[in-house]
Amino acid sequence: MADPRGFITTPVQHPVRRPVGERVKDWKEVYPQRVLLPFIQQQAGRCMDCGIPFCHNGCPLGNLIPEWNDLVWRDDWADAIERLHATNNFPEFTGRLCPAPCETACVLGINQPAVTIKNVEVSIIDKAWDAGLVKPQEIERHSGKTVAVIGSGPAGLAAAQQLTRAGHTVAVYERADRIGGLLRYGIPEFKMEKRHLNRRIEQMRAEGTKFRTGVAVGQDILASQIRDRYDAVVLAVGATKARDLPIAGRELSGIHQAMEYLPLSNKSSEGDFVNPPIHAKGKHVIVIGGGDTGADCVGTATRQGAISVTQIEIMPQPPEDRPAGQPWPTYPMTYKVTSAHEELSILETGGERVYAASTTEFLGDENGRVKTLKLTEVQFANGRFEPVPGTEREIPAELVLLAMGFTGPEQDNGLVGQLGLELDERGNIRRDAEFRTNVGNVFAAGDAGRGQSLIVWAIAEGRSAAAAVDRYLGGNSDLAAPIEPTTRQLLV
Repeated sequence: MADPRGFITTPVQHPVRRPVGERVKDWKEVYPQRVLLPFIQQQAGRCMDCGIPFCHNGCPLGNLIPEWNDLVWRDDWADAIERLHATNNFPEFTGRLCPAPCETACVLGINQPAVTIKNVEVSIIDKAWDAGLVKPQEIERHSGKTVAVIGSGPAGLAAAQQLTRAGHTVAVYERADRIGGLLRYGIPEFKMEKRHLNRRIEQMRAEGTKFRTGVAVGQDILASQIRDRYDAVVLAVGATKARDLPIAGRELSGIHQAMEYLPLSNKSSEGDFVNPPIHAKGKHVIVIGGGDTGADCVGTATRQGAISVTQIEIMPQPPEDRPAGQPWPTYPMTYKVTSAHEELSILETGGERVYAASTTEFLGDENGRVKTLKLTEVQFANGRFEPVPGTEREIPAELVLLAMGFTGPEQDNGLVGQLGLELDERGNIRRDAEFRTNVGNVFAAGDAGRGQSLIVWAIAEGRSAAAAVDRYLGGNSDLAAPIEPTTRQLLV
């Protein structure tokens, strides 16, 4: 264990975000360089000898959290990154983007603030990169087998890296112009600067993974051609079919899906153009949806110079403390103030988070652009949300962003139909406990088979699918799989 008395003597301490007035003027991450934080080792020392580390259960990757907490406390950063990489290909991604279900499962969190696991994790990998401890792995043997991975988000990248390291020849196909999937074009720079993604891609290239950008499988090339060309195919195309809001006025211009808006902002950060075609400057912005994607839209609109930003959520405001019906070690739905929400205070006419409200209609101007949004308060009754009489109101809306989640993989891009893939009752690609679809050598991993989920689940599924593919190609596998088939069936 780490410091035997650390959980008693060391108070919890979190990293401090950069001042709001400073960070909204740029697109850099809201936290300063984390590996320089002087208290990380002391925070790692709060990890206690709890007997059964429930943080393992909370983490889909099965990260060896107590082990690398102890190593950090002992100032052994080289062994710490070795233990971290044993279960997680990309801790710099999860350390910045994962909501840390491991922390809500921390035994110390029963009656004290939990160990700040996520901060320790990202400090380990940042320090490892700075110290030159992250290098391409040499491939000891080549199998002669070929694998195509379709999609380059976290699931696809994890599967590709694992399969490359197993000795297979791997090519990653991505329809966008750059590798990374939602990591590249869905996550704003202020949450994760793309330099972290770029250096991982370079590491993978050095290990032998091939990347094919600008290729939409099912459109630019037949899916059947890919299947015939490779010994195995891994579908990691995500769940990118966005949920829509079919109400009066939806056809007005100025109403966009979040994943139409966010990628353009990221492309601007990549230098593709000065100002993206969809821009919030000088506008009253409405974000419909209270999740992480909605918060990303809030932070982006604020940096672009919106006059006001209102975020609308149909669910009631969650409590600040763990609800009785969501006991430890489950992941509780509690009220969170993200960095983007902190920044609402600087807007010209302020910002607002509206709960228990539903949009009923969009109203436009004479040019067909959205101008006003009608909403009403709602309450849950008779198994559904019902409007509360007398609570209707209108708010200005010159840019509306729909961030209401995703309903599964796209089915109109040719991929599903050309391969003859079966879908489950939720519209996801059906696969068995070994991640195999109904089509011989085709596997599905991540959101494409699981449905919209967390980045840590995507990486875990990518690793597990890679182990399944390796077994399929060679009869057995030395790849570590965080989700064993029987366990995965229980967790889905």
